[in-house]
Amino acid sequence: MPFQLYHLLAFVISGAVVLVSTPIVRQIGLRSGRVDQPGGRKVHTQPMVRLGGISIFLGTLISLLFIWWSGGFIDASGTHLSPTDEYEIWGVTLGGFAFFLIGLLDDLFGLSASSRLLMQALIAGIAWHVGVSIDFLSIPFVGLVSLPVWISLPVTIIWLVGMTNAINWIDGLDGLAAGVCGIAALIMLVVSLFMAQPAAALIAAALAGGSLCFLRYNFNPAKIFMGDGGSYFIGFTLAGVGVIGLIKSVTTVAVLLPYLILAVPILDMSAVILDRIRCGSSPFVADKRHLHHRLLKAGLSHRWAVLFIYALTLWAGSLAIAFAGIPSGFAYAAGATGLLTYTGWRVKQLSR
Repeated sequence: MPFQLYHLLAFVISGAVVLVSTPIVRQIGLRSGRVDQPGGRKVHTQPMVRLGGISIFLGTLISLLFIWWSGGFIDASGTHLSPTDEYEIWGVTLGGFAFFLIGLLDDLFGLSASSRLLMQALIAGIAWHVGVSIDFLSIPFVGLVSLPVWISLPVTIIWLVGMTNAINWIDGLDGLAAGVCGIAALIMLVVSLFMAQPAAALIAAALAGGSLCFLRYNFNPAKIFMGDGGSYFIGFTLAGVGVIGLIKSVTTVAVLLPYLILAVPILDMSAVILDRIRCGSSPFVADKRHLHHRLLKAGLSHRWAVLFIYALTLWAGSLAIAFAGIPSGFAYAAGATGLLTYTGWRVKQLSR
C-alpha cells in the first residue's frame, strides 16, 4: 500500500474515534457534574462539559497505534522508519499525553498557573532530552545557526510550552481552537510529506482528523468543550510536529515554516502579552484582549468571528505551502488570499 494511504488512514481512524467517543465523554461529564459554569470572561451561557480533549487524545493515540500495528511506519520507499524517527513519534505522543494529563487535572481540580508552568517546563525538558529538540535557529542576514546545548534546551522549552499555552489562550469561542488547530495540522501534514518527513506527517494526520471531526460537537452552538486537557495536548503535539518534521530540517525556509503555519495563535499571544505589559497588568492574568474577544466587541456574531480566524489561519498556512516550494503552492496562496479578502469584507460589513 502506498505510504501516503497510511496517513489518510490515520486521519480517518482518528476522526472516527472522536465521532464515536465524544458523545460518550459528554454523557459521563454531565452525569459526574464536571462542567464549566458560565460567567466572567466566558461567552457561553449554560454549563458545558470540558472533557472533549479525552476524545481527541484517544483518537490520535488509537490511530497511531493501529498504523504502527499494521506496519504503516514507513517512508516513501516502503522502508520501515528508522528507530530515531519512530522514537520521535512516540516521544511527541507521550509528551502530548503528559501535557494532556496536566490540562485534565486542571479541568477536574484546578491548578495554579505557576504549578502548570512548572510541570509543563519539566515535561518539555524531558521531550528535549529524548530528541524533540530545536537545534537550529534562522537569524536574519546570517542564516542558519547551530545551537549549543545550553541554548537549545531553553529555546525548545519556550517553544513547546509557549505554543501549548498559545493554543489554550485562543480556546475562547465554540470551535475556534479545534478548527484553527485542524487547519494547521493539515498544512503541517502536506508540508511534512513534501519535505520527506513521514513520521511528523503521521502525527499531523491523526491530529487533523481528531481536531476537525471534533467540530461536529464543538462548532457553534457547542455541545462540549475540549477543555485545557484538549488544548494542551493539541498545542504540544503541533509544536512537537513542527520540531521533528520541519525545524530539524537544515534549510532556512523549513525552519521558519512552523512559525508561519502557527502564526495566528503566536501573534495573538504576543500581542496580548505586550498589551497587558503596556497597560501595567500581569501578562498572565486572563482578560478580554484576544482577537476573538475584539471581533465580538466589534459586533461580529460568534460564528463570523470564528470563520474569520479560520480564514486567517488558512491564509498563513497557504503562504507556508508556497514558501515550501510545493507545486501550485502560490496558486493555493492566491486562492486563500481571495477567501481572506472576502471574509474580511464581510467582517467589515458586519462590524459596528
